[in-house]
Amino acid sequence: MYALPYKTKQFFFVFIKLSIVVGACYFIYEKLTNNDALSFSNFTQILIKNNVFSSKNIIFLLILSFFNWFLEIAKWKKLVSNVKKITLKGALEQSLGALTASLFTPNRIGEYGAKAVYYTTKFRKRIMLVNLISNVLQMSITTILGIIGFGIYVTKYNLEIDYFKIARFFVFVVIAIILLGFGITKSTFTIKGFSIDKLKTFIIKYPKGKLLAGFILSFFRYIIFSFQFYVLLYIFKINLGYLDAMVIITSMYLLASIVPSIFIFDVVIKGSIAVYLFSLAGVNELIILSIITIMWLLNVVIPSIFGSYYVLNFNFPKSDDDL
Repeated sequence: MYALPYKTKQFFFVFIKLSIVVGACYFIYEKLTNNDALSFSNFTQILIKNNVFSSKNIIFLLILSFFNWFLEIAKWKKLVSNVKKITLKGALEQSLGALTASLFTPNRIGEYGAKAVYYTTKFRKRIMLVNLISNVLQMSITTILGIIGFGIYVTKYNLEIDYFKIARFFVFVVIAIILLGFGITKSTFTIKGFSIDKLKTFIIKYPKGKLLAGFILSFFRYIIFSFQFYVLLYIFKINLGYLDAMVIITSMYLLASIVPSIFIFDVVIKGSIAVYLFSLAGVNELIILSIITIMWLLNVVIPSIFGSYYVLNFNFPKSDDDL
């Protein structure tokens, strides 16, 4: 087998890292400048008109974004410690670097591989499972609060819903899950060398204290970014009480989370759902689209810019002590 020279390998490695960063920047640029629902000029005019650029507003919103990501980083550090102990700095690097690398992958699927490459081969499968657990914990919070919020929303705004079709759909889903679960228990197939038995053992033996800590951190993270959405409603002078706004916000995040998407277009999906949900409360469409875009800039774009630094400086771990 012909082996590539060391310098050639290094060139391709640098090229791949640059491609990830340039690709992420290009997608961000495209999303901001080629948005059919909200043009960039209209977006900036709405921000200026509502004095969103005041120093007080910017500082407070950035503080909320900081705590949003701090809790996510702390959660990753806590959960991954069951496999490999890392520092808070290491968790920061892995979380933001993975965000940038997965920015334009469907449903952030690239995050699994991006975080795994920070570890040596023997840890990578378990790291991917820890990442799955982390996402499931966050999704659990979104689902629990979202179901409560959507239930109240349906009652308050008298939505016309075909409950028979919904019940039929859920019955189908439950049957499919039962059949899938039965099939898994009776099979011996593996996922990239990770057997179902090992998968079940890993999850069952995962420390319950760490799961509880991850669940609590996920809850507070949800409270922070949903409160940030409410703060933006307040800045735009939308006359909605906190509880009334949270009913719509939790419903929005629930519905948006179950729609498959490319993460860079997550803002489009949340925008479409939010426009419909808030329209029944009499909120202007352009204001909701502007808020969704600001949330995206604060919690995705800015962290991914910092993550670009970690992508460009990334090197494969040579030993377990490099983490």
